[in-house]
Amino acid sequence: FFTSAAYIDQHHSIRLNIFSGKEKTHAAWFGIDEATLDSNRTYNPAGTEKPGNPYPNETDNYTQTHYQLFLNQQLQQHWKASLAFFVTTGKGYFEQYKADQSLSNYGLPPYINGSDTIHHTDLIRQLWLDNIFYGSVFSVAYKKANTQLTMGGSINRYNGHHFGKIIKSIIPNAIVDNYEWYRLNAVKMERSFYFKWNQKLNNKIETFVDIQFRNIPYQINGFQNNPDILLDKNYFFFNPKMGITYTQKNSRYYFSYANANKEPNRDDFETSPSDAPLPENLHDFEWGYETTNKKSKWGINCYYMLYKNQLVLTGKVNQVFAYTRTNIPNSYRQGIEITAESELHKKMSISGSITLSRNKIKNFTEYIDNYDNYTQESLLHTNCDISFSPSIIGNMALNYLPFKNVEVQLLSKYIGKQYLDNTSNENRKIKDYFVQDFKINWEKEFDKNRTVGLFFQSNNIFSKKYVANGYSFSYIYGGAFSTENFYYPMALMNWMAGISIKL
Repeated sequence: FFTSAAYIDQHHSIRLNIFSGKEKTHAAWFGIDEATLDSNRTYNPAGTEKPGNPYPNETDNYTQTHYQLFLNQQLQQHWKASLAFFVTTGKGYFEQYKADQSLSNYGLPPYINGSDTIHHTDLIRQLWLDNIFYGSVFSVAYKKANTQLTMGGSINRYNGHHFGKIIKSIIPNAIVDNYEWYRLNAVKMERSFYFKWNQKLNNKIETFVDIQFRNIPYQINGFQNNPDILLDKNYFFFNPKMGITYTQKNSRYYFSYANANKEPNRDDFETSPSDAPLPENLHDFEWGYETTNKKSKWGINCYYMLYKNQLVLTGKVNQVFAYTRTNIPNSYRQGIEITAESELHKKMSISGSITLSRNKIKNFTEYIDNYDNYTQESLLHTNCDISFSPSIIGNMALNYLPFKNVEVQLLSKYIGKQYLDNTSNENRKIKDYFVQDFKINWEKEFDKNRTVGLFFQSNNIFSKKYVANGYSFSYIYGGAFSTENFYYPMALMNWMAGISIKL
């Protein structure tokens, strides 16, 4: 549901929004191996740890509710202020059937059943998240002639409560129903302040400066499989951005530079103190050109993004043998984006874009599990592609207006090959693909601001069999090196329809 109420007059406004939603979704987050992809691309392994038929309630369940209050005030002729408060609550779990689980992993002693001592059992468990995110966003803006100034910031806090429950054990009395085996809390705060200055120097030149300060206190009180890791970090980041634009007749030239920093994710800290992750740093340089005329426009944008300490998966495992991201000293993305749009006929137009890029890690060490001696082998790689970063991306849209109030679109998309990891190994990749969608819209205005609209959209109209995501891992077993790839197949031809009414 969504509900909103507002009071508005000439100088200020107050608005309150409240909306909420609840979902229950059958789990489908596991990829399928290459052999299954060819023979049964709709196979879902979720719930198959249960003997016989898959467990039917292998589901994700979550409810989220938003409360928002917005205040806007015109202070003087050139000044205005805004203030917002928000609270977002969320609670839910995913349920799963787990086979042959060790009781000791759940903090339980062996179960004595007469003369039998039971160390393992099948069980059904729920992993819960109960969280609240709240804070405020504020700004003051000044605008006069060729000058615009904006000052503002935000303060927010996230409290996440993680806990797990075993709702049923297959062996009666081995585990008490709804037994809770862990409860952990994580707190993340953020305080930020920014200053933006846009200045038009003359009719042709405009500049901007954007400066942000971020402070992030971070507290973690253990992990599910590693409750002894305690974290109390305090990050402070300075993120500047600046640029200049030159306009002449129908053409525009621009250049910008930005420096951004980001703290690691929560899971990145599940490692030893000596391997604690560093924040990521990015230097972004962009320059481009745009031009327009009565029937067409096009532009080109060149970029170079230099990363320091980018966090990527290397195969390295943490203290509980889970794969964790590792800082890479040097990596970069550079490319050219070209966009164009043209009116072919008074009823037909075409638009599109293409991106050509290089996305490289200068060097990193891959870690490979050796199941023969329970260690990890290391392998150095140089000048490799960043995973899931195709070097070619293209889009095109053909729009046609056959009748009044009716628009027909043919949408095309090409994605070049991309690798499942950072080794540039041709045996660990997603093949390139080209898919097309079809959409038709009808909208009619019956009165001022009163309209009715209908739409129909068919995706992947030629039922292309392709995948858009996946993962890979390699290992040594029996002295032999093996790699296994898992993929997420995309749907064949599918469609949707909808109606909109504006009163």
